[in-house]
Amino acid sequence: MSTLLPPNGATLTEGAPKPAKPARQATPGEDNNRLYNAGEVRILVLDDDPAIGRLIDAALAQYHFTIDMVSDPTRMENQIMAAAYNLIVLDYVLPGLDSKKVMELIQMHQPDSSVIVITAFPSMDSALHCLRSHTYDYITKPFQVELLQKTVVRCLESRGLMRLSEEALREQLGAAIRERRKSLGLTLADLAKRTSVSLGYLSQIELGKNSASIETLYRIALGLRVRVADLFQAIQASV
Repeated sequence: MSTLLPPNGATLTEGAPKPAKPARQATPGEDNNRLYNAGEVRILVLDDDPAIGRLIDAALAQYHFTIDMVSDPTRMENQIMAAAYNLIVLDYVLPGLDSKKVMELIQMHQPDSSVIVITAFPSMDSALHCLRSHTYDYITKPFQVELLQKTVVRCLESRGLMRLSEEALREQLGAAIRERRKSLGLTLADLAKRTSVSLGYLSQIELGKNSASIETLYRIALGLRVRVADLFQAIQASV
């Protein structure tokens, strides 16, 4: 659900008013079936250009977040204090507002919110200030929609607010095992001998068709000369 908060203080919603959407499980065949929301995700977009707000809303529509957009700088400070958000997408240069004070306000009233800064006026001073303020990322305009999508998803995933679906997890784990096996010059048969895991079962695991038990993963990791944690780290790096 996306809400546009315009200058006059009225609330405009796209379509009829709707309740907050529950966490949504991925549907097979969709582009976004790799990840799903672990709960309601609330995002606040603060940008004086309404077109940017609409662009961000469209870019993130597939994930079914709850997005509030404020384009009137005079209403932004009130909105920061009005509700709790998981993520704030902030235009660093806003008419009539001091960027550093806005960041301080966010830190004070949104301590649990991550911040992604976007700006058409990048500078060393603003970049350093954002770094000191522990913002998640600093993106310059014009930005690629795909970059914004990936940045938002990685930010939310790092906080446990988005997770890989079970199917995607199996596929990514299988790919990580296959890549490591091939880098060692091993065939499936070689790995089967090393791990005492059947060739057919290993094949199903690599294809993401079957889940491996903790014991099996431990055997595979030993056979590949890595830790089980290394396999899962490879999954995170590929998302």
